[in-house]
Amino acid sequence: MTTLVPPGAEHATPTGLGGLGVTAEGDGRELAEGSWTAWLRDRITHLVPPGQALPDRQPAYVASWAYVLGVMTLAALAVVVVTGCLLAAGGTTWWHVASLGHFVNSMHLWSVELFFVFMVVHLWSAFWMAAWRGHRGLTWVTGAVAFLGSIGTAFTGYLSQTNFDSQWIAGEAKDGLNSVGIGAFFNVLDPGQMLLVHVTLLPIVVGLLVIAHLVLVRRHGVVPPIGGPLDLDRPGATDTTPDEAAHHATGRVS
Repeated sequence: MTTLVPPGAEHATPTGLGGLGVTAEGDGRELAEGSWTAWLRDRITHLVPPGQALPDRQPAYVASWAYVLGVMTLAALAVVVVTGCLLAAGGTTWWHVASLGHFVNSMHLWSVELFFVFMVVHLWSAFWMAAWRGHRGLTWVTGAVAFLGSIGTAFTGYLSQTNFDSQWIAGEAKDGLNSVGIGAFFNVLDPGQMLLVHVTLLPIVVGLLVIAHLVLVRRHGVVPPIGGPLDLDRPGATDTTPDEAAHHATGRVS
């Protein structure tokens, strides 16, 4: 339950609150006990430092194409999700028989192509930048696993085209999958199973991985360039990022 206090009383001392007639004891944090909004705010501040969820300032080294590729990947992913939802709403034959369906299907295809181009370049730039430095190992792992999940999502998407291309891809893939023993429960010749996996299971997995990746990026900050002014590998440098230093200064453990 949210506790209501008079204007200006949220920073008042316990004595002052008593004088205002507020039936609460302790400091302002204790007043918020039992409030779901205070609980949610506390959980968020434990995940991402205050002001870092949507920052309006970034270090100078972020003004480089190497740091833009992640955002470009997210932009392409947004187009993939929107066009995919439109295709799902139109039905399994809409993109074959309607002009608008052809257009949306083309948008979906080309946004997927751009998504993979941006993501692969982003992955390689992060690799050569050793982006796992400064306690960012989990950030790197979630990004790499999201890349692998995206490959599976794209593969099932090609199998769901319901045309000769999808039939040929399924026919060639079944032998390979059967040879490793997974063809019994992952039947690429079953278009219904492939479509449901493509529009439900894998998008949820990839979406959760992307959210975890973004939270970790905002929690630990973007990695500085190797040899740059904030290079953590230089002699005498600490392994604490500026964001983490500010985080520790406020008494929270990252």
